[in-house]
Amino acid sequence: MPALTTTSDGFLLHGEPFRIISGAMHYFRIHPGQWADRLRKARLMGLNTVETYVPWNLHQPGPDGPLVLDGILDLPRYLSLARAEGLHVLLRPGPFICGEWDGGGLPSWLTTDPDIRLRSSDPRFTDAVDRYLDLLLPPLLPHMAAAGGPVIAVQVENEYGAYGDDTTYLKHLHQSLRSRGIEELLFTCEQTDPEHLAAGSLPGTLVTGTFGSKVDQNLTRLRAHQPEGPLMCAEFWIGWFDHWGEPHHVRDAADAAADLDRLLSAGASVNIYMFHGGTNFGFTNGANHDHAYAPIVTSYDYDAPLTESGDPGPKYHAFREVIARHAPVPDEPAPAPGRKLAPTVVELDRQAPLLPHAARQAERPVRTESPLTLDELGLRSGYALYRTTVPAAGDGVLHFAGGVGDRAQVFLDGAPVGVLERERHDETLPVRVPRAGATLDVLVENMGGVNYGPRIGAPKGLLGAVTFDGTALHGWDCLPLPLNDLGGLTFEAGTAAGPAFHHGTFEVTEPADTFLSLPGWTKGQAWINGFHLGRYWNRGPQRTLYVPAPVLRPGSNDLVLLELHATTSPRAHLTDTPDLGPEQR
Repeated sequence: MPALTTTSDGFLLHGEPFRIISGAMHYFRIHPGQWADRLRKARLMGLNTVETYVPWNLHQPGPDGPLVLDGILDLPRYLSLARAEGLHVLLRPGPFICGEWDGGGLPSWLTTDPDIRLRSSDPRFTDAVDRYLDLLLPPLLPHMAAAGGPVIAVQVENEYGAYGDDTTYLKHLHQSLRSRGIEELLFTCEQTDPEHLAAGSLPGTLVTGTFGSKVDQNLTRLRAHQPEGPLMCAEFWIGWFDHWGEPHHVRDAADAAADLDRLLSAGASVNIYMFHGGTNFGFTNGANHDHAYAPIVTSYDYDAPLTESGDPGPKYHAFREVIARHAPVPDEPAPAPGRKLAPTVVELDRQAPLLPHAARQAERPVRTESPLTLDELGLRSGYALYRTTVPAAGDGVLHFAGGVGDRAQVFLDGAPVGVLERERHDETLPVRVPRAGATLDVLVENMGGVNYGPRIGAPKGLLGAVTFDGTALHGWDCLPLPLNDLGGLTFEAGTAAGPAFHHGTFEVTEPADTFLSLPGWTKGQAWINGFHLGRYWNRGPQRTLYVPAPVLRPGSNDLVLLELHATTSPRAHLTDTPDLGPEQR
């Protein structure tokens, strides 16, 4: 019998009345050296439970395994720390997680199959899911409540009613979990649109809702669909995420707290999304694609109660007061903001140009007649450099059939001649070719896989033939640049023109959180001591990158930037204040 059961209007935990007061906190968006700190702060706000997705694409980077469960992906350790803090866990293993995460958590080796029907009873999809669960669930079973662990409930799929209505698929997932030893309560979650609720529900499985306002209306819809059982908002949206080029989204703390109070006053259970958002480190951010492609920024701060750097914000204190009206809150002081590194200037005085040395950085250079997509090159994320020659000189138009996925910088004999972007639907570029046989370089960046809707798995890279004034260009060198190992770079003093890696060092006496600020820099990636902080772009809104204290070390520290365009300053700044950009309320 599962530890968590339902009654006509609530939950029982080990037979005693229980209300879930949970907060979302994704272990894979938090440095593992900070998991214990964030879990303690969840308990101190009054939460009795935390919730996390599980990103299939990181845990199983290849179709034949192995399963990755170390470092930032050490889910068993995270669950052990939650239990030690006295917190229960809601586990949401997908297979689809959305979450503004690259590809919605579906692995690219699966989504690039042009014939597969994702999130359906297509055996090609369900067989892959089953192989994944065969790897994932055995190490997690000791952490289920049935074995004395913290996991009290497991989600089946994720907002499936907004995507499809394949009940056979949902039943397969349900049975896949049960047959592999999951005894705990299973639930689905849906936006409370009646059609979504109907399409995404399973008989005998608890249905929960997702919403951020209009509490009474949404609970009424949920009750109309499910006449008996607990009312629960499995994603109570108290902030929002940001796209590049938009303002930073915030929500008034008093407004969010008032809706939380309405939820709890109605007797409902809740999972606050997000309690602590964290960071899309490296290349892990997702993207939306409705009318235009819109990638997510590096920060996943979400205007959450606990900020990206783990400090209590206005919502933390407002929510703590609300929770205290409805449930016990620890008789301990609210946590104080964490210590920050003193402001520091970093001189980046050595460079390594990218284009001349791309072949050394590339994995498996490929020679083809026509350019391959990143997927065909086996590249999950990062960049690819495409190189060929243009046979004729003079003015003309480069045409990129199908456009680019997602952003391309174009060079002739090493000189920049333009940029193409998927979000602008760019396909043509007027150029002047300086000589017959000039080298054409196209550096393409994957800005993040679509995480919601029918375009999951959309290809990246050059998406068709490239022509110059109608003549197809052939004989391409395709150079995948995953940038997962910068050890081969050779830095030299001087000034590099065009895309280049820039290196500098700085001293730290005692590590503490800090924020990397890059005034005068344009667009690129940042690493400290080999840890990939993520993407920066002066398009904003985000103006600083969070640097977790455990990334730093006493003594000398290394900063590497890949600047794709140019900088007006050879310096970077480490500051004690984050800047996520101008706000939109």
